[in-house]
Amino acid sequence: MSERVSATTDSEVPIWPMFVAHVLGVLAAGETLHRRDIVSRAIYAAGLSEAARLETLNTGGLRSEQRLGWAISNLLKAGWIERPVRANYRITEAGREWYSSHPEGISDFSTARMLFAPYWPQSDARKPTLSDVDETLVEDIDPIEQIESGINRIHSDVGDALLTRLRENHPDFFEQAVVDLLLKMGYGGAEQRGKRIGGSNDGGVDGVIDQDALGLDRIYVQAKRYANGNTVGREAIQAFVGALHGVGASRGVFITTSAFTSGARDYVKAVPSRVILIDGARLVGLMIKYRVGVQVKQSYDIVELDEDFFE
Repeated sequence: MSERVSATTDSEVPIWPMFVAHVLGVLAAGETLHRRDIVSRAIYAAGLSEAARLETLNTGGLRSEQRLGWAISNLLKAGWIERPVRANYRITEAGREWYSSHPEGISDFSTARMLFAPYWPQSDARKPTLSDVDETLVEDIDPIEQIESGINRIHSDVGDALLTRLRENHPDFFEQAVVDLLLKMGYGGAEQRGKRIGGSNDGGVDGVIDQDALGLDRIYVQAKRYANGNTVGREAIQAFVGALHGVGASRGVFITTSAFTSGARDYVKAVPSRVILIDGARLVGLMIKYRVGVQVKQSYDIVELDEDFFE
């Protein structure tokens, strides 16, 4: 099961059960440590690579800290560690006994479930839409990562729908959409200085964004509404770079609903002009992030105890 979960998260960070021994090891000397000290020492003890330590959740937090938090939470529920004062923890006799007998720790979810499931809240009813495997995965994975996974699935479906609609609409609509996106991203300033050019006399550019009020610093845009599989090659990028030179510009953004060939990507690395390539996948990701062509359907608040309330 651990292999299945690791594959779905595509993460270098160990699953939370593997942090259990590291947390107990950090506390084994009998010290009472602040949560942040436990986390930093456990990460060091786990020998995480720099990439793993810096891996982030979509919510912005560090995945390693999130999974360590899940390990600490389960240890606290099981009574293997205790919290004498706010945000400070120490090992209990039960935790010390288990750690001395199992210094190798836990390497899979099934063992973690056997040890900690008795302390988990019991569901009132079985959800008929989930398979047994799905339910096991849901219980094993950190709740924040469950939310992140669900949001990723929704965004993937919405992204596919966005690409379909963009390809179905008129090229003029697509050109305006990419200008709207760049303005929403903050280019063009508070005055939203950007416009679609388009038309037969567009000179090879479809939009322009003024970075300053006088138009001294401009970003030019090329938008290609291509079907899936109809990739943008080197020739199209060369033509766009030529158009930039024609208007005396050194920066541009080339956006497509499809993808770029390796030749196109290699070319932009070699030319002095600064050209950013945005393919269909990145385009819809940005549209979702900056709420262009989509709207928020529902929001959820994640709560935690307000320790200040109890002081």
